[in-house]
Amino acid sequence: MADKPFPSQAEDFNEWYNQLVLKAELADYGPTRGSMVVRPYGWTLWENCQAALDKRFKATGHVNAGFPMFIPASFLQKESEHVQGFAPELAVVTQAGGEELTEPMVVRPTSETIIGHMYAKWIQSYQDLPVLINLWNSVVRWEKRTKLFIRGTEFYWQEGHTAHATEQEAQEETLRMLGVYTDFARTEAAIPVIPGLKSQQEKFAGAENSYTIEGMMGDGRALQSATSHYFGQRFAKAFDIQYVDRDNTLQYAWTTSWGLSTRMIGGIIMVHGDDQGLVLPPRLAPYQVVIVPIWRSDEERDLVFEEVTKLQAELSDYRVRIDRREGHSPGFKFNDWEMRGVPLRIELGPRDIANNEIVLARRDIPGREGKQSAPRSAAAGIVGELLDTIQQHLYDRALAKREERTATPTNYSDLKDAIEQGFARVWWCEQADCEDAIKADTGASSRCIPTEQEPGNATCIRDGRPATRMAIFARAY
Repeated sequence: MADKPFPSQAEDFNEWYNQLVLKAELADYGPTRGSMVVRPYGWTLWENCQAALDKRFKATGHVNAGFPMFIPASFLQKESEHVQGFAPELAVVTQAGGEELTEPMVVRPTSETIIGHMYAKWIQSYQDLPVLINLWNSVVRWEKRTKLFIRGTEFYWQEGHTAHATEQEAQEETLRMLGVYTDFARTEAAIPVIPGLKSQQEKFAGAENSYTIEGMMGDGRALQSATSHYFGQRFAKAFDIQYVDRDNTLQYAWTTSWGLSTRMIGGIIMVHGDDQGLVLPPRLAPYQVVIVPIWRSDEERDLVFEEVTKLQAELSDYRVRIDRREGHSPGFKFNDWEMRGVPLRIELGPRDIANNEIVLARRDIPGREGKQSAPRSAAAGIVGELLDTIQQHLYDRALAKREERTATPTNYSDLKDAIEQGFARVWWCEQADCEDAIKADTGASSRCIPTEQEPGNATCIRDGRPATRMAIFARAY
């Protein structure tokens, strides 16, 4: 596609991303600063993410609910670290219905405070616990730098909020949901994320500990793709979430929260996309298969359309689209669907019908290498096999790229070089002043302390202080 309106990844990865989101009709810029309109193709991709996640949430005992988007401003004052963390991003309503409000309202940047208020009303006894609630909603954060799907004034997500009777239960919940996100990213999005603990500098405002899954994007930068937070009793004490235990003693609950947003769509684009456009994992793609009919005359058109309609019915287990557009050449349609990232294309014309064959083209392997012919009678079986193969290939390819661009430097000079290429996995003292210095020198932050660690005692990559764990440092979105 020599005339495509976006540069190659090598030329300008950022502009490649921005223009591709628009050209593929995933989203568009809204009329207010930093706002995003998610178009049907992008929303279907998000719906498929929602379905895969919601199934996992319910399998682990969680239920969905809805909470207000407006929060009394006083709620945010109840947990000091929380309000300090979010203060620069708040949208505050001071007037409504033509009158000044007695108390300003905040458009929720996240829902811990309204959750805490309601849980304090609902939880009285140990028999009321645990409370395992998830929300599907949007939140507003007045971001200074915005990017479609990645960072915006308003974005869509899910946020889980739970309350437990014991510290152990809450900690287990935090790690359980980190595991759910890890499985979703790897299995559905085909992104080989690294799960781990955030540093105290990088943790969520108000959390005791925050955990993350970090993915490497096509330009070597990191993307925090989901988080899970252990609050201990901080929010329970701030909002007076107390219960009577089995010994008739009043106790504070232990709480958690966890979330994944539409930035995952940005991650899918940046991990798998190429210079031709999107490359979508079959399990989440809005269309898993597109059938492109090929004809020259009206007679051939009728014959081919009858056959593709039958083929679509045979492939009813999959999300299939027939391209019935008039006035466009097959080549135009091939390029268009490649740009939109549909995992598998089927081409069918009079010659193929006469030979009882179909032609299949894989999006993950462009050109002739990704094409093959198959017996028409075997269509359903081979489509299923190819979609599974594509899903696994995308994961394996992304993992290989991540490994290729992950270094384990042994001195500070090599750390700087490694960050220029991608991820640096290093022994680190975990001290805030050290993290600040590394960030000032390299532009990289500690992305996580991976949950999978090889035991050892070493010295910090920068200052020589004792280090017992390795951390991932990288520049990030």
